[in-house]
Parts: sequence; C-alpha cells; structure tokens
Amino acid sequence: MKAYAQPIKRLIAELAKLPGIGEKTAARLANYILRATQDDVKKLAESIIEVKKRIRLCRICLNPTEDEVCNICQDPARDQSVICVVEEPDALAAIEESGGFLGTYHVLHGALAPLDGIGPDNLRLGELLQRINKGAVKELIIATNPNVHGESTALLITRMFKDHNIKFTRIAMGVPMGGDLKYIDKMTISKSLEFRRGM
Repeated sequence: MKAYAQPIKRLIAELAKLPGIGEKTAARLANYILRATQDDVKKLAESIIEVKKRIRLCRICLNPTEDEVCNICQDPARDQSVICVVEEPDALAAIEESGGFLGTYHVLHGALAPLDGIGPDNLRLGELLQRINKGAVKELIIATNPNVHGESTALLITRMFKDHNIKFTRIAMGVPMGGDLKYIDKMTISKSLEFRRGM
C-alpha cells in the first residue's frame, strides 16, 4: 500500500471493510474505480447513498424495503400462517428465487455467535414473538444455516416458542440435486440420512 497516494489508500481501506473483501481485492476495486468514467463513479456513489436513505426494514418481517411493509407481506396470496425464519435478507432472496415457498418470512439479521458477542438479544426475536402472540401463526419453518451458529439459533427458537401451539419444521439438509455421493462430505451424508423421508 506504500505505493498508493493517500486518497487511494483511504478508498482501499474503506472497500476492505466490506465482507469477503480482502486488501488485494479492495486494491483491484479501487483501481477499477480509478479507470471508470466520472459518470460511472457518480452513479455508484449515488446508488450507495440512495440505498442508505430510502431502504428501511419491513415492520412485519424485517426484510429491507422502500415501504413500511414489504411486497411479500402485502401480498394477499401469501399464507400469513406460515413463517419461514431466516438469518439474513440474502437467504430470503435465495428462497424467493426458488419460487417454491408461498408463506411469509421473518429475518433475524444474524445468528447466535456468543464468541462474537451475538446473543439472543442481538437477534430480532422480540418481533417474532409479537407476530406469534397475535395467534395467526400455525407453522414456523426454521431456515437458519446448517452450521454451528444456525443450529444453535434453530434450537433457541424451538425452545423459546415450545409452549405456543405451533408446528416447527426445519429445512431439509443433505445431498444436493444432481450431486454424486462419492464427492459429498461426511457431515452432509450424515445429515441426509438423518433427514431422510418416505417415498
């Protein structure tokens, strides 16, 4: 970084704060921005500012939206009695892209990670409790990630709401469609067997 002028160093430092962006990638992005036209750079900067100004969280499901209530929660065709609980908005987007789910969502904006200082109070569980207390929810589909943090979060949710008259389901985990068993890791095969279903 010594070779870069101070404004470029600052840009690299800011870009490196983005998740999944290391110093080398940040330097490549900074150099791309340097080569881009003034108009392209202006559009990029304006789009970042616009997102920060106009996007808020849906008051029902906490998915980022321009309106007070997102288009999924507004849709009368969606089954309001089924809530799919996800960690982040990108998980919601992935499920929506599949086109196979017609219920609603609840975005936690994180998962339990005590070593990183993320406990139950850092997740949006209070809002989920409010939705459940209204009495219209029949099923919670827990679609947290299949890792230690996601599993801990799933367990916490089932324990929190076990006294409510709700069906709990967990997304299936295992061998992907088109996968070849000889290339699948041991944990995935183990989960596939654990979550097997009848034919």
